[in-house]
Amino acid sequence: MRKLYIIGITALSLLAVACNNDKPAFGSKQWAEYLGGPERNHYSTLEQITPANIKQLQVAWQYRTLDSGQIQCNPIIVDSILYGMTATTEPFALNAATGKEIWRVQSEGTDQFSTSRGLSYWKKGDDQRILYTNGPWLYAVNALDGKPITSFGEKGRVSLKAGLGKTAVDKMVISNTPGTVYEDLIVMPLRVSEGTDAALGFIHAFNIVTGKIAWVFHTIPLPGEYGYDTWPPDTYKNTEVGGGNNWSGMSVDRERGILYVPTGSAAYDFYGASRKGTNLFANCLLALDAKTGKRKWHFQLVHHDILDRDPPAPPNLITITRDGKKIDAVAQVTKQGLVFLFDRETGQPLFPIEERKVPPSDIPGEASWPTQPFPVNPAPYARQTFTEADINPLAENRQELLDLFRKSRSEGIFTPLSENGTIIYPGLDGGAEWGGAGVDPEGIMYVNSSEMPWRISIGPSATEEQLVSMTPGESLYRMTCTSCHGAERKGNPQSGFPSLVDIKDRRDKNYVKNIVSHGKGMMPAFPKLTEKQKEALVGFLFDDEKIEEKESGLAKEPGKVKNTYSISGYSKFIDKNGYPAVRPPWGTLNAINLNTGEYVWKVTYGEHPELIAKGIPQTGAESYGGPVVTASGLIFIAGTKDGKFRAYDKITGKLLWETKLPAAGFATPSTYEVNGKQYVVIACGGTKLDSPSGDSYVAFALPDKK
Repeated sequence: MRKLYIIGITALSLLAVACNNDKPAFGSKQWAEYLGGPERNHYSTLEQITPANIKQLQVAWQYRTLDSGQIQCNPIIVDSILYGMTATTEPFALNAATGKEIWRVQSEGTDQFSTSRGLSYWKKGDDQRILYTNGPWLYAVNALDGKPITSFGEKGRVSLKAGLGKTAVDKMVISNTPGTVYEDLIVMPLRVSEGTDAALGFIHAFNIVTGKIAWVFHTIPLPGEYGYDTWPPDTYKNTEVGGGNNWSGMSVDRERGILYVPTGSAAYDFYGASRKGTNLFANCLLALDAKTGKRKWHFQLVHHDILDRDPPAPPNLITITRDGKKIDAVAQVTKQGLVFLFDRETGQPLFPIEERKVPPSDIPGEASWPTQPFPVNPAPYARQTFTEADINPLAENRQELLDLFRKSRSEGIFTPLSENGTIIYPGLDGGAEWGGAGVDPEGIMYVNSSEMPWRISIGPSATEEQLVSMTPGESLYRMTCTSCHGAERKGNPQSGFPSLVDIKDRRDKNYVKNIVSHGKGMMPAFPKLTEKQKEALVGFLFDDEKIEEKESGLAKEPGKVKNTYSISGYSKFIDKNGYPAVRPPWGTLNAINLNTGEYVWKVTYGEHPELIAKGIPQTGAESYGGPVVTASGLIFIAGTKDGKFRAYDKITGKLLWETKLPAAGFATPSTYEVNGKQYVVIACGGTKLDSPSGDSYVAFALPDKK
């Protein structure tokens, strides 16, 4: 059940102009698509706000969503209307000049727990639609009033699982990232589980008018298809391997009709004994015919990924100059700090790429790939090694960190997981993250990078004999929960995996049981668990499971123990005060000339105010959300726990302006013009990285001339 709120008749007057255009104007005055346009370049030709007047910038309006949770949305602006998403994935429309609400659709039920990075706009004649996701559904509503398009699918929605086959019916499939529109098609990013219960991550397009599936590309190939022999036989049957999905979003060259799709890791993400081979088309940059879904070319960025090193953001479609000639190119940033650059039409690398030897795995059954691709240029924007000399000199427990480091493997960005522990650096979040990179027409890329190490070990899952000796709830926990929350239930709150040690003091059993059934945020649902199994699992978490009520749990059923190794949990390598175990900088902002592969500048990005108060120079910090680049020479960026919104000179990297937001803005901003006035807007949801929560969108503009 959904409720619709429309504010007065303002919507009709504001939107009258929209009905006169057959196509949205993806020009300088709007931000009509995710990340600014189909090229995903975060770029605007607006020039009203400049380095000379940036210090006059002030709050123009603030819109409060009155809910809670992360807001990662990059809002779109079409014909003076701003469209955004709340933390609980409710779409809304605002007057982009005043922030006044026009309409909002309220979603009810457990589907509200998805996190949204935005929505999509489509127009044909007088038909204008907003497409967004909530849980496993893709919805279409009228852009003018928010009412459902009942002719789309079933009463205005279609299942995101529609093109994935029968095995996806009971599996987690949601979408955090807006779909990419090409003519009357929308191609949806999908998020699936990262365990052995993952759905197949096929790429599929929906017809925007009808909601019907238009085409499907099999990222885990079927028999007879290209790439089938890079997996064990019958992998496509999805019995214990899935993934290969696009979760981070896509870009599209509408003139050529080519869709560029970065694909995710195969699941299980960290142990690949059941998927020996290079695993095409996981961890690839795919170029597909946007109309048919047929493959034009591909490049695999990581072979047989066992470190969750999938590309984190949509690729950038740019034009570079080489030997005086213009070349249309596609650039892909990565978690490991590398930039890959290809000819957009042929897939030919525009800088040499070398296959280099990487460390082998020492885990039984694992067949890690002996080499991985490394571009010769540009140089990595994140450090590639972590040695004893790199242990954080500011850490109060430096010797403890040093001792732990010496017990661990740390041999570069592709060091496999080990039973003694492995330093993953850059960490599992990157490097670059889902915010992605901005690129200007001169071919300069601007990318923020985090430098947080992680430390994870991998070891044998519980044996059948061990499981039999456990209570049903404990055995279920060992098989379904330890990879995220750890064997000791301590989790890693900074990474979004909460501790469950004291769950009984914070939640009641019905709440936890509901989350197990339906999922929430980063946690998938477990619909296959029976009611008694859920009761046993919750009983174990609340430390009151009754031993005498033992019964057969999932872990004891014949054939269920497929994945023989699992990780210790998602754990950042931090000091006793929560700072990275590596020496600063812990975050950087980088300007890279993609014409030459050389750096224009690199600056430390982000700060910890409490350290600066102690006289410690700027250290940098993790950041989530990307930059916006303007023709006037500015870079706008937020994304750090300190809650600052900043503007930099794009030529020099000099900080020109900063302000404190009502909550941290873990999102990419948007910029647009209404009635001759330029605005910059950022979603301020906080919550991530243990920061205070917020519920607002804040727009900035120059003061009116008197």
